[in-house]
Amino acid sequence: MPERLGGYTVGFPNRPTILGYAAVGGKKEGEGPLGKYFDAVFEDTHLGQDTWEQAESALQREALTRAVEKTGLAKNQLQVLFAGDLLNQNIASTFGLREMEVPLIGQFGACSTMGQTLALAALFVDSGAADLCGAVTSSHFCTAERQFRFPLEYGGQRTPTSQWTATASGACVVGRGGHGVRVDSVCFGRVCDLGVTDMNNMGAAMAPAAADTISRYLQDTETTPKDYDLVVTGDLGQVGSDLCRELLEEKGITLGGNYTDCGLLLFDRQRQDVHAGGSGCGCSAAVLCAHLLPLMEKEMFKRVLFCPTGALMSPTSSQQGESIPGICHAVCLVRE
Repeated sequence: MPERLGGYTVGFPNRPTILGYAAVGGKKEGEGPLGKYFDAVFEDTHLGQDTWEQAESALQREALTRAVEKTGLAKNQLQVLFAGDLLNQNIASTFGLREMEVPLIGQFGACSTMGQTLALAALFVDSGAADLCGAVTSSHFCTAERQFRFPLEYGGQRTPTSQWTATASGACVVGRGGHGVRVDSVCFGRVCDLGVTDMNNMGAAMAPAAADTISRYLQDTETTPKDYDLVVTGDLGQVGSDLCRELLEEKGITLGGNYTDCGLLLFDRQRQDVHAGGSGCGCSAAVLCAHLLPLMEKEMFKRVLFCPTGALMSPTSSQQGESIPGICHAVCLVRE
């Protein structure tokens, strides 16, 4: 059964296993540093659909289907799906996964959703509430721009602090036993808000949450950043990751060369014109499933602290002048 570690962290004595995983992406993601590691790259970012929203649903369906296929199991053997996206009422997940005919628990954690879904899937498996769960999320550049900023036809100029929403999806199948990367423990995040209101500076809005969750997890587990092969946030980009380092320094915690951010890994900032880096639910999900988990399978990393971050805003809250709260969920992954 799950056990409480310190004030905020939950440990999993049975260490649920990530039995299968997959990442799919769009053309720009395929041209980035991790492109060759994707399970599929779609040159047509419409994926043959009539709308961008339908395309995002197709991305999510494709990622989960491929993840399940790798386990050798059937989709209907999944007992619970945890899924989410950036769109109102989680429509990318709802419409993308409705044909699966598996119980669905919709999630919203903004860009932290991959951490949230993976943590809950592991919690269900470790507690015995389910034997096999799916965790999946997605984002699409065009759906996010339409909902949160301007129609693409507007051609609005992006600020240097802005980030590029990934057109991508990542999915994991979590179960008992088997071989593979295991989920050791999780620390669910608190809502942190330092009053940032600029929707084009998500890194600054989310960095306080990342620093808060990382510091609480390290305190609960009595570890330091040096105890991990990699500490990775997402998606703070360059601005947010620099700020996260500063905020943790103020707490007496130094992030060394083993720290990076999913928003800096997915794209080549010098070559791809993504300004401060990548963002979106699909960014950390794709980096996890196309890059981190394969490296852990090869035992290049044996202990990774995966800390995706999210900006808990909506078009309505921004239009009303509200600030942008942030959140971060930490998931400790181990390769035994």
